[in-house]
Amino acid sequence: MSNETMTIREMCDAFDVTPRTLRFYESKELLYPIREGQKRLYTKKDRGRLTLILRGKRFGFSLEEIRQLLDLYDPQSLNMAQVAKTLDVAKHHLADMTQRRDELNVAIAELEAHIELGEKHLVNPKPIKI
Repeated sequence: MSNETMTIREMCDAFDVTPRTLRFYESKELLYPIREGQKRLYTKKDRGRLTLILRGKRFGFSLEEIRQLLDLYDPQSLNMAQVAKTLDVAKHHLADMTQRRDELNVAIAELEAHIELGEKHLVNPKPIKI
């Protein structure tokens, strides 16, 4: 492996992804490896993009959102547009995740109460109020 490029196998090992995943991201125009026949070589820029893709996926960003954010990369402007748009998308996803967590916490509490009621019923059978 050179410091400049990595093979598809090296990328898979380094990022714990499959070759199919890398080819898929390439087909979605998220990665742009150098092609030498059938061989793909990934640059430092590709590695940085893959890091951001995987982070975005973990945060619930769609591939289209990730692609749009990556396309805003402009180091000459200190990536101000990219950072602003990323913050906007991130805040939206955080609000959605928080709402889902709150709904899940309510459902968990309700399920725990029903489990407790069921366990009490098994020890001391009585008519159950639902």
